[in-house]
Amino acid sequence: MKYPLMSLGLAMLLAACSDSPETESAPSLQKSITSQTQLAEFADTVRLEFATVRNGGAEKGYLGRLTLENQGQTALPAGVAPWALYLHSIRLIETAEFAGLRIEHVQGDLHRITPMASFAGLTPGETLVFDYTPSTHMVSYTDFMPRAFITWDGYRPEIFASTDTEELQQFVAPFERPEQRLRHPGDLYPIATAARRYEQNEQVAALEIDTQQAAQRLVPTPLSISKGEGQADFSQNWQLRAQDGTEAEAAFLQAALPERFVEEGARTLTLRVDPQLADQEVALTEGGEAYVLDIGSDAVTITGASSAGVFYGIQSLLNLMVPESQTVAVQRIVDAPRAPWRGMHYDMARNFHGAEVTFRLIDVMARYKLNRLHLHLTEDEGWRLEIPGLPELTDIGAKRCFDLAERECLLTQLGTGPFETGSGNGYYTRDEFVALLKYAAERHIQVIPEIDMPGHARAAVKSMDARYAVLMEQERPEEAQQYLLRHQQDSSEYLTVQSYTDNSIDVCMESSYTFVAKVMDEISAMYRDAGLSLSIFHMGGDEVGAGSWEGSPACQALFASDAGVSEVRELKPYFVSRVAALASERGMSLAGWEDGLMYDRTNTFERSQFDNPEMIGNAWDNIWEWGVADRAYRLANNGYKVILSHATHLYFDHPHEAHPAERGYYWAARYTDSRKVFGYMPDHLYANADRTRDGEVIADLAALEKLVGRPLPELNEPQNILGIQGQLWSETVRSAEQFEEMIYPRMITMSERAWHRADWEGVTPNASAREQDWREFTATLVTKELPWLASTGAAYYLPVPGAVWQDETLLANVAWPELAIEYSVDGGQSWQSYTGPVALESDAVLLRSRFGERVSRSTRASVRP
Repeated sequence: MKYPLMSLGLAMLLAACSDSPETESAPSLQKSITSQTQLAEFADTVRLEFATVRNGGAEKGYLGRLTLENQGQTALPAGVAPWALYLHSIRLIETAEFAGLRIEHVQGDLHRITPMASFAGLTPGETLVFDYTPSTHMVSYTDFMPRAFITWDGYRPEIFASTDTEELQQFVAPFERPEQRLRHPGDLYPIATAARRYEQNEQVAALEIDTQQAAQRLVPTPLSISKGEGQADFSQNWQLRAQDGTEAEAAFLQAALPERFVEEGARTLTLRVDPQLADQEVALTEGGEAYVLDIGSDAVTITGASSAGVFYGIQSLLNLMVPESQTVAVQRIVDAPRAPWRGMHYDMARNFHGAEVTFRLIDVMARYKLNRLHLHLTEDEGWRLEIPGLPELTDIGAKRCFDLAERECLLTQLGTGPFETGSGNGYYTRDEFVALLKYAAERHIQVIPEIDMPGHARAAVKSMDARYAVLMEQERPEEAQQYLLRHQQDSSEYLTVQSYTDNSIDVCMESSYTFVAKVMDEISAMYRDAGLSLSIFHMGGDEVGAGSWEGSPACQALFASDAGVSEVRELKPYFVSRVAALASERGMSLAGWEDGLMYDRTNTFERSQFDNPEMIGNAWDNIWEWGVADRAYRLANNGYKVILSHATHLYFDHPHEAHPAERGYYWAARYTDSRKVFGYMPDHLYANADRTRDGEVIADLAALEKLVGRPLPELNEPQNILGIQGQLWSETVRSAEQFEEMIYPRMITMSERAWHRADWEGVTPNASAREQDWREFTATLVTKELPWLASTGAAYYLPVPGAVWQDETLLANVAWPELAIEYSVDGGQSWQSYTGPVALESDAVLLRSRFGERVSRSTRASVRP
């Protein structure tokens, strides 16, 4: 989403707390900053707080507030001084001057406040308040970033202690009034409250289910299950027989069930591959991932159409083994996926979370039969993969700190703070990445590397700028220019969605393609070292800033040549053609985000111009009223392979519910809970249109076409829809735990739709059948899947309870009824189990859900009538 520039508000208040005689009579307490110690003391004792004052929309405007309360003994001096206050604002603030201070945008979310001659200073006991106009609404604590800091020439930066925390409520004022909690006056999404949750949860809880059957349900749901009589007891020793081609799967099974297999045994478990696998009663899809799992009391056979099918049969067997029992019912399972592409996209480029959490992600994906891991390795905010021969990409591009020249690191962004030890820094070493590729391949997961370009490429651009500067200082100009990504005299002016003005690779410079080829070759070598072949290269291609390349001398030279390019609007297809050719020469398909493969809102690049085996597009922008939600079908109809990646249902960086305390951006949907993900229908794109961004109900296709403003195309080439993929973008996700809380269990829910086509899906879905299916799924989730997830050490999200009062009695429930609920009457100091309606005298009741050691965010029960 692109935010328009708005001016900073002029309101500023210096409120001196002059009641203290100590402050007035003791000038020694008003010392200015003359040492590192005093700068640190100032940052430690000045309380900095952000606030949303109002989200007034077009009429009243948006208003934010920054407050500095000097609770220490060190003053900021009046007038010009060599200090600056740096803060992160995801909403762009235009340069403005007010009451002796100047605020300006640096890059991305980084803004700077500096003093002018008329600044009155900030002495001990004083509070400085200034109001500003952000570019759009702010309704969430995660709209504000931690680790604001102050710099003073000659000293190292110091972080304001009040902001050096992931507990954002410590430095962001509460969202209490409607104009703070709603995005604008026309926002139809109510904020989640205990009472609203209770009403919604009651609809699900009222449905009757067979809890025993739910506890045995396989996730994702198979095509067919035929139950028999008896049990297979896996507490006993079994003999494992692996036929040719299943040795790796046998090793995986032995590791999963240690000490269960012996060389000779009365019970046998056989793994075999049958490329002609078929079933008389169930039609199996082509593609090699089908399997048949025959479980008898003394013999188990897993037959796959390929080794991948055998692996998925193993996963189903392991899934049936609940932790408290080693017996599995005799049965026959015939299964195959609905789609060949069942993916998860992980952006660790904006905030790196370490290799360990990525390996765990692969384990979870394997259990739920997901087979594509799309790694977003590069961004404006970071380059996360070691590339031999280009050490600057990770020496500089993999870390953020306070270095305005960007010779040592990138500019700090996204709450990292001024130091290299801050959150989000790091990268995969070459060895780690090779190990990751091997680990994924053993679990039949293909890793798709994305090097985002020509936009979203600031980390690469600045790293190569630094390389250029060093080599030019060493008088090595040819080497300096070899991989340069920006023309030194480029005067182009643009502003991207994320407020960058310098993040586009110059597509007219030959050195840019030398760089792309180098990166392709080095990544290909990593795949070879892992015993694999890199068959798909993802170029990103999205959200290029309008105005890029207009001032590039290299582009003017290209226009004057015989390259067949005569104007700026032809440069994006020119770039894609060049990158596609580099990929084709190496036998690779090329993938990109949908807008990177289109001339404009409705017209795709001509597929025939690309020689690649496949051209793959991630269709993500299904904001219905923006008029581009049919791009998935347009791409598929024009010969592109398409991965449904729709933001309204499949972006897991969105909040779990509409509440200020929920993490995430909310530009595509106000919230996306697991229930919404479960209801996504890959085969019926337009039937997923439920509401607009503002919350207006979209009744039917006619209403949708009226909203879009034109007839919507039908899907004429359904074979070009490869499948679906969940997405996690990490702007607000600074730690591994935060990452896992955002994707689990939504990714598990998505795997159900990626693998299994439910009977309730359709142009007009069967709502009651869908609700019944969801209720059974929640029981399975809590009784079987969360215990397994917890055993891996992963973090995960739990829904917040609902509650209402009936006279003097508190009633509580939760969206997943099998979860435990706890309540507290002493502000959270102690908690009691909620087992049913409870009579309480206190109105100050907190509630939370619990599973094992994990608890949800707490909520306050509505005040009794």
